[in-house]
Amino acid sequence: MESVTLDALDLRLLHALQLDGRAPFSKIAAVLDVSDRTVARRFGRLRSAGIARVAGVTDSHRLGHAEWLVRLRVPPARSTALARALAHRPDTAWVAVLSSGTEVGCVFRVAGEGPAPLAELGRLSYISHIEAHRVLRPVMQRRWAGRNLALTDEQIGALTPEATADPRPVELTDLDRRLLPALAADGRAAYPDLARRIGWSESAVRRRLHELRHMGVLQLDVEVDSGLFGYSVQCMLRLSVVPGGLAHVARALAADPEAAFVGTMTGSHNLVAVAVCRDAAALDTYLTERIGTLDGVERLESALVTAYVKRAAPEG
Repeated sequence: MESVTLDALDLRLLHALQLDGRAPFSKIAAVLDVSDRTVARRFGRLRSAGIARVAGVTDSHRLGHAEWLVRLRVPPARSTALARALAHRPDTAWVAVLSSGTEVGCVFRVAGEGPAPLAELGRLSYISHIEAHRVLRPVMQRRWAGRNLALTDEQIGALTPEATADPRPVELTDLDRRLLPALAADGRAAYPDLARRIGWSESAVRRRLHELRHMGVLQLDVEVDSGLFGYSVQCMLRLSVVPGGLAHVARALAADPEAAFVGTMTGSHNLVAVAVCRDAAALDTYLTERIGTLDGVERLESALVTAYVKRAAPEG
C-alpha cells in the first residue's frame, strides 16, 4: 500500500461513499461543493494507492446463510499464506491474521444451516488447533463511527438513500450469482462493465442491482484502514456473559464508538466484538474502564488484529 495522508476532502469523500457507495460523482461533488473531476480524481488516487475501495456486501440472514467464526492456531511463518488461501475461497467473508501471526481468524458463509467446511483445514498438519462457533445474530446496524465524522447533518441527509428493505426471504437467481461476486470485487463498477463481465444485458444488470439494494440484500461498504483516521489498534473480543445480561451487554457495546462489530455466538464465549482504538493505551482503558464495569460480563478474551487479508472480497 502506498503511503497516503488523508486530507479534509478525502475524509468527506470517504464518508459520502460510506453513505451511498454508488452515488454518482456529480452528486457527491455538488454536496461537497467541488468539481466532478476533483471527486473522480481523488477517488481514483485512493483506489489506485490501495487505500480504499467500494465493495458489495450481501446480508447472510436474508440469503439464508449461516456464518461460522473460525480460529486457527498456526506457526507464525505459515499464517500469511494460510490467510491468503482462505481469502480466495468464495465461502469466506472475512479473514484476518491475529496475535502477531500465531492465529488466523475467518468467517465462513454456509448455505442453510450447514456446518463450517473444516475437513480440508483439518488435514493441514501445521494447524495445531481449530475452533468454530456459529455467529447467531449481528447486533450492530451501523458501521464503525470513526470514519463517518466528516460531513454535516445536512450533507448526510442529501447523500443518504431512502431506507428500504423487503423482509421476505430471497432466492438468488443465475444473474445474482454472477453479479454479486463482481460487485464484491468492485462495488462502483459501471453498468456497461458489469454487463460485459458477467455476460448479461446492461438493462437487466441495472434493474437487478437496484432490486437487490432495495430489498436490503446488497450493501455497499468502503474498505479503508482505520489507521488512516488515527486509530491504529483493532482487537477481536470474545466475552462470556451471563444469559440474563446478554442482550443488555450486546446493546451497550453496539452503542460504543469503539465498536466495529458486535454479535452473539455459540460456545463458552457467547458474544464477539471487534473494537477499534487509537492506541494500546486507549484499548486498555476500553477493556478495563468500560467492558470491565458492565454487569454480567464474567470473562473476556482479546486478540489483536495483526492484518486484514479479506473484508468482503480478495484484494486484487
